[in-house]
Order: sequence, then structure tokens, then C-alpha cells
Amino acid sequence: MTNPSADDARPATAGRAPAPDPGQPGQARRDPAETAAVQAEAAAAQAETAAVDAEVAADQAEAAFAEAPVTAAANGDQPPLLRLVGVGKNFGPVRALTDVNLDVPIGQVTALVGDNGAGKSTLIKTIAGIWTQDAGEILWEGKPVRLHSPKDASDLGIATVYQDLALADNLDIVQNMFLGREPVRHWVLDETTMEKDAKRTLADLSVVTVRSVRQLVGSLSGGQRQAVAVARAVLRQARLVILDEPTAALGVTQTRVVLDLIRRLRDQGIAVLVISHNLNDVQAVADRVAVLRLGQMVSVGPLAQYDAQSIVDLMTTGTSRRLAAAPAGPPSEQPPGSSSEH
Repeated sequence: MTNPSADDARPATAGRAPAPDPGQPGQARRDPAETAAVQAEAAAAQAETAAVDAEVAADQAEAAFAEAPVTAAANGDQPPLLRLVGVGKNFGPVRALTDVNLDVPIGQVTALVGDNGAGKSTLIKTIAGIWTQDAGEILWEGKPVRLHSPKDASDLGIATVYQDLALADNLDIVQNMFLGREPVRHWVLDETTMEKDAKRTLADLSVVTVRSVRQLVGSLSGGQRQAVAVARAVLRQARLVILDEPTAALGVTQTRVVLDLIRRLRDQGIAVLVISHNLNDVQAVADRVAVLRLGQMVSVGPLAQYDAQSIVDLMTTGTSRRLAAAPAGPPSEQPPGSSSEH
């Protein structure tokens, strides 16, 4: 039997440094300055992350805000540019308008139709500020307004082109377009600016049949005169253009010019209210139809709900069996064939 060697008898831990005891004061500790630096670096990283998140949230909010008007308009939540609510107008014992409700949306063509004496002229003159309504409310962009004069309507952005066009035949196109609003430079008329702006406005409306903007209005055709009157309204930054029988007494070619002009107004985002007896023109350019009869709005709705015969029925009798009942809508959107009389 042999004795164990010294190496065999040595404990397994012999010759090793003892593991530091966490509770012993001799333990190696991290420098406080180093710890503070690490914590500061972590805090800076967290702050940077929060800043990035805030920037992303801001971008999303900005995008949502930019899309909100479009979404509202698409959903029909945006108020119409012009709204008439229960509008009435009396001339002594004669009730020209009774409880008229009508919406005129922006960027659409609304056709106002009715027989002679239905109240169309009274209605557009009330909107134009020539007459003040005796009852009801006029709302502009959702806010009630009171129109005491044509200047009040013009200041809002309402321009009316009457059947006689109110043009001066002895003046040229430029002078007619700036009549009463001539720009002045160094105490004289700024002819250069007026001519340049007139040319640009006519070009934007694709009016190409006029030889020169210095041509006398008295030498123009009916369609060209109508184009000048509409261009004058656009030049004055009108947001609603009212056209009173714009194609009356015009030939086929001139009528086509005026109808194209109405479409361009709509494409530019301008609200258009057209008064017309010509149902072919109404069906060619209108987005919506409003039918007046004896001073009452008997029907308002999209053009797709109407055909020529149904419009005639509504104009003459106030009802039409050719139309199905329309779904309920805002107060101004009355089902076809319904009466506004209460």
C-alpha cells in the first residue's frame, strides 16, 4: 500500500485566489462616474427614440389634417357653398317665393328650372342681393348672411350674369372686364396689367374665338359676349356664378361654346347656378336639378333621377309618376315630386 503524494493530498482549491464575497469591503466596485455616464447615455437614447416617435406622430397628424377636407367632401359632410332655408319673398299681397330650400354645392352645376312666373328671377335676385328675403335664412359656407345689396353678394364671391349680360357695346373686351375695378399705376390706368389679366382669364376658360381683347364688345357674337361676361365674373374671383338663360337666342355653335364654358367653370371648382328653359342644355351640363313651381321648390335632386318628361311634369303639375320616391336627405334635398309647402 502506497502513501498519497503531496499533490494528491492538496485540496482542489489550493493555490487559487478566493472568490470575492459581495459583502466584503474589499470587493471591486464600478466607478460612480462611469455609472453616471452609462445612465446618461441610456437616457439620451430614450430621448432620441421619443423624439423620433413624436416626429412620426406629427407627420401622421399633418397627413390626416390634409386629407380631412377631401374626406368630408366625399362623405357629404362639408356644407354647401350656398344654402337657402325656408326662404320667402312677398311683394305686397303677392307671395313670389314660399318656403324655398336649396343647396348649391361647390364644384357642381345646379340647374334651376320652372315655367314663366315660377319665381326663378325673384330667387336669383334674392341671392344676388337685389332683394332681401322676407322669411328664412341664407347660409354661406354654413354661416348665416344677410344680403342687403349686390355689393354684399359680390363681396362674398357671388357673381350674376343676367340675360342682357350688362356689357357696354362701345367698350372693348378689356375695358368691359375691368369696368368699375380698373387698376391704377402712377395715377393712370394700368393698361398693360389689364390686358395681360384679360388674356390669361380668357385662355383659362379656353375662349379662343376672340380675335383680340381690344375688340369692341358690340362686334362680338352672342356666344362670345356670354364668354366675356362669364370671364368678367371669374376675373373678380367669383365662387358662385349665376347664369340667367345663358343660351337664350343662341345658335347651335354658340350654345356649344357656352355649355363648354359652364363645364370649365365647374372643373375649376366654381359653383354654378344655371337658370334655363332648355331641357337639352340642362341635361347636357347639370349635376343637379331644382324645379320651381308657383314660387315653391317642388323637387331637388341629382340629374340622374330626372328625364325631360319628368321635369316637364314637375314644372306644370308639381308631381311626376315617372320618378320613384327618393331616399330621405337634408331639408333642401326633397324627393322628386314632393312639395315644399307645409
